[in-house]
Amino acid sequence: MPVFGQILGIEGTAWNLSAALFDRDLIALVSRPYSPATGGIHPREAAQHHASVMKELIGSVLTEPDKITGIAFSQGPGLGPCLRTVATAARSLALALEVPLVGVNHCVAHIEIGCFATGCRDPIVLYASGANTQVIGYLNGRYRIFGETLDIGIGNALDKFARSKNFPHPGGPIIEMQGKQGQYIELPYTVKGMDLAFSGLVSAAKDSKAPLPDVCYSLQETAFAMCVEVTERAMSLAGKNEVLLVGGVGANRRLQEMLRIMCEERGARFFVPEQKYLGDNGAMIAYTGKLMLESGTSTPIESSQINPSFRSDEVAVTWKRETPSAGAVIQPDAGTQKRGAEAIITFREGLAEKKRVSKRYRVAALDKRLIAERTRAEARLIHAARNGGVPTPIMSDITADTILMEEIRGTLLTHALHASTVMEAGRMVGKLHKAGIMHGDLTTSNLILRNDDGKCVLIDFGLAQTTTEIEQRGVDIHVLFQTLESTAPEHADALKAAFVAGYSETFDGAADVIHREHEIELRGRYL
Repeated sequence: MPVFGQILGIEGTAWNLSAALFDRDLIALVSRPYSPATGGIHPREAAQHHASVMKELIGSVLTEPDKITGIAFSQGPGLGPCLRTVATAARSLALALEVPLVGVNHCVAHIEIGCFATGCRDPIVLYASGANTQVIGYLNGRYRIFGETLDIGIGNALDKFARSKNFPHPGGPIIEMQGKQGQYIELPYTVKGMDLAFSGLVSAAKDSKAPLPDVCYSLQETAFAMCVEVTERAMSLAGKNEVLLVGGVGANRRLQEMLRIMCEERGARFFVPEQKYLGDNGAMIAYTGKLMLESGTSTPIESSQINPSFRSDEVAVTWKRETPSAGAVIQPDAGTQKRGAEAIITFREGLAEKKRVSKRYRVAALDKRLIAERTRAEARLIHAARNGGVPTPIMSDITADTILMEEIRGTLLTHALHASTVMEAGRMVGKLHKAGIMHGDLTTSNLILRNDDGKCVLIDFGLAQTTTEIEQRGVDIHVLFQTLESTAPEHADALKAAFVAGYSETFDGAADVIHREHEIELRGRYL
């Protein structure tokens, strides 16, 4: 295998054009950002900017061309015109210098430079940028997406609000500054399993008549709390004990603080790279390109076309040599406790006491509201689902933050992923949707195969809601399918087919819902 020396990396997926040299460490890093005169990023204007400064930018870092052993470029995801400008420059340089070319996934590059800069090994990653919001973890040779935005990225959400208030681009830092003088007001909070959505939150914030500092504060607190919640839920599912924050929005001090508090409460470690590695930068492309080239991965010129919708889970991670194992999952036995993402469950004498715990990272008023709303809704919908023929725990007592119910003895579906068990899960979810209920957190950890009869019992209705909308049912299935893809990738297609077969047995509208789930899967996240 050849030993690679200096790698030139070029990043230009959106507003920032950047180039860097990387050998054993960062040698040079230069950026030439595009700043729109008004409004948000205009893709063609950004591309024209990149083309106009490309020669000067490359010249400022490429002072010794004979030492270059590879050219790396951001192949996607990103804005098409910007990506094409960068790819053209990278191809020309690779051909002129007669060195290998490597196309790098922008999202993966954020993760790799974050790991390099902080020393973390096997994190759950919150990738929060202008166009992307994803919760990612490494498993079996790929970075798996545990959850993501269902509409717009967190940065774009903040920028949309900022533009409505005539704040200059980028709007995030101004919202952060304004919010320091504000107080909490109630705004929509939309979490669906490990996915989340920001459009409703932004619309409500734009229309609010409250003082601007209060709106800025509450917009930020609500959006960030959503991000931290789904990150914690992914940690709980995957059994990992590290969290890495990457992406431009990661520069926000309040988001960092909230993640740090969450990790402290769970006994996990929190990592965030220094500022120069957080936003889009050439160093992350150069470093990841070096990893790829050294592992034997390069990109032939004829295969170097851009991919504006390039997802991180499409990348074969050839440079990681070990497959981290998830932490042990505590099985419910009498007299034990189990901690989930938002509650502690205590098992004793055949009963399970589910107590929602306060989250210090959330503003107190929001925390109290979510605990009360979710406890009441869960009790109501457990009862409604049971009336609809869905096996659920029998409840015996309810308070403002606690539900006392029967203990379901059995095996989590997570630990029994077979065609027959997943088909049975499909039958039960079909009955649930027929009853007009979406679960909201339909992961394999919330389905238990009961010991005495093998029935699939649904638990944890904390995010459930009454609805007959195809979109909401599709999101429900999408959450489950994402879980199957992230925890059992080699069998995911077969397991999904088994689920659909069972689901179709008990729900007449199954075909429309599965079609909608496929549409949700195909929706671009780079908006």
